[in-house]
Amino acid sequence: MTIYRLPEDIHAILFDIDGTLYTSDAYVAEQVDVQVRHYAHLHDMTEQQARDMIQAYRKKWSEEHGGKKISLGNAFTAFGVDIQTSINWRNNLLTPENYLTPDTDLIQTLSELRKKITLVCVTNNPVPAARRTLKAVGLDTILPDIVGLDTCYKSKPDKGIIDAALNLAGTDYEHSIAVGDRYDIDLALPLSLGMGAVLVSGSREVTELAQKLLTGTTENF
Repeated sequence: MTIYRLPEDIHAILFDIDGTLYTSDAYVAEQVDVQVRHYAHLHDMTEQQARDMIQAYRKKWSEEHGGKKISLGNAFTAFGVDIQTSINWRNNLLTPENYLTPDTDLIQTLSELRKKITLVCVTNNPVPAARRTLKAVGLDTILPDIVGLDTCYKSKPDKGIIDAALNLAGTDYEHSIAVGDRYDIDLALPLSLGMGAVLVSGSREVTELAQKLLTGTTENF
């Protein structure tokens, strides 16, 4: 876990979902690959050709943008896959229930944390797909508020997405933190807006962070 900034008075936490609220390298990888495979089938390519094409584009984009990373949704737009198409693909192709199971420790800790702090999910998946992911890990009733790809029709990082989430939470940048597993996509923009930010590597570190926030012991990080 890396803490970049924590406000003294936290009103809201904006959680990324995938790779943040669960730990499953297999499902994180499958979410990308299932869409790339689908693209290949639609464009008379082999699956490996499509993988190589997308990987090469993302690598080139990163080199041209100082090492930053681009989301899959934004990368796909360069190949004629608009956001609405990405929304449809993700709702129809993603199968979180085949990979994920409830996380008892995270369920218990976030159940307590939501009594003190407003929790909102911010994801590059559309809301229906995101709800299925949260249901698979047992968090769907604990985290009902989601800003997804179909909310603003934009992919993170985007200021409009953050503003939509903070509007749901009823607070502002200086009293909020973003929590995610990808610095460039989940955290860099919130930090630039004056928000707090915490980089995590999965559900165990989210549970640890939530426990520290509950007990007021974040100074020990």
